[in-house]
Order: sequence, then C-alpha cells, then structure tokens
Amino acid sequence: MNRPTPVTFTSTEHSAMSTLTHAFSSTLAPLRRAAALLALSASLSLPAAAATYEIDAGHTNVGFKVKHMMVSWVRGSFGTVSGTVEFDAAKPAATKVNAKVNVGSIDTGLKDRDDHLRGADFFDVAKYAEITFTGKEVKAVTADGFDVVGDLNMHGVSKPATFHFTTPAAERKDPWGNIKSGFTATAKINRQDWGLTWNKALDEGGVVVGDEIIIEIDVELSRK
Repeated sequence: MNRPTPVTFTSTEHSAMSTLTHAFSSTLAPLRRAAALLALSASLSLPAAAATYEIDAGHTNVGFKVKHMMVSWVRGSFGTVSGTVEFDAAKPAATKVNAKVNVGSIDTGLKDRDDHLRGADFFDVAKYAEITFTGKEVKAVTADGFDVVGDLNMHGVSKPATFHFTTPAAERKDPWGNIKSGFTATAKINRQDWGLTWNKALDEGGVVVGDEIIIEIDVELSRK
C-alpha cells in the first residue's frame, strides 16, 4: 500500500499562510470584543425582571417652588429623603413607589423663612415630622414615562396626588460596583388641600404666598 506523499510548502507559501492567519485573527479579535461589550451593555441596560431600588439620598433632590408676592418664584428643597422603587421595564404599569422626606430638612436659602415654614403657620414639624408618598396606581404609560397616582400624606392630611415619572434611565455600574438608575418626577398640588392655609393679603390685591406648589424631584436609584 502506497503511503500518501507529504505536502510541502515553499518558504514563500509559508509566509503567505502565516500572514493570512494573522490577518484572520486580527479581524476576529475586535469582533469578539464588540460582542462581549454588546452582551455587557444588554445585561446592564435594563433589569431582566422586576428590580427593587433604594433612593440614593446623596444624589437626589426633592425640590419645589411657589409663587411669592404674585411676582416671582421661591424655590426650596428637602435634604433628607428615603424610599424604594420597584420597576420592571417590561411591565411599567406594575411600578411601585414608596418615599419619605423629613420636613425639618427644608431649605429655601433663608433661615428665618425656613424656621417659619417649620412652625405652626405652615408644616408644624413638631406634630407632623414627615411627608410620605405611597404609589397606588400607574396610568398613561408611554415610551417616555408614566403617571403614578398615590396617597400624599402631609401636615396630617392624606390625599391623592399624581406624579409624572420619566422612564427610569438605563442602568449603569458605578466604580464601586453599585448598579444605578434614575428618573425625574413632577407634580402640581394645591397646598390648601393639605391644610397649609397661612397667608397675608397685599394692599394691591393678591396674597404673599401662592396656593399652587410645583414639585420637581430628581432621583438617583441604587439597585438592592
């Protein structure tokens, strides 16, 4: 039985094959890296199922503004906030929200005004130290956001309020390994509905403090 004749290559052919192999490997390497990055991005962009997040108070601003003297807006915020959000990108209508702010942490930039707001004329912090919001229902879901209707408990009064939420941002991992997301929530309420009735009339007509409160909240979340 004849043995097959070994295949031999010239040095030129060897060089050509080596060049082709290197070129093929060089082409595949970035493709592999790209595929890995895409897989990582997909895994971080949105949770695969419902995720529970805690409000990151250090990167959250609970702000509000109210008309002053019928001519300008006074802005303020609450520095102490906590709570949780449950969100599933596939089922935004199932979103759950529970949030709490410490009323004593109010800050409008003027100590005397802040002390007045903490007193009996307004929030009466000695009796009502917290404001809470508990989401009950999600409505008007779109690609950009949704409305959360819930119970806003403030100044000893609990009434329905509607906050418009932007769709939570795609998740990102911070340098310490924490998974982050975030959203903005806005609402308009009438302070009279929660028993915040103090005011003074102006000689020219109108009042010192407007009744409409515009709430503007920027929230950063940490996945639990």
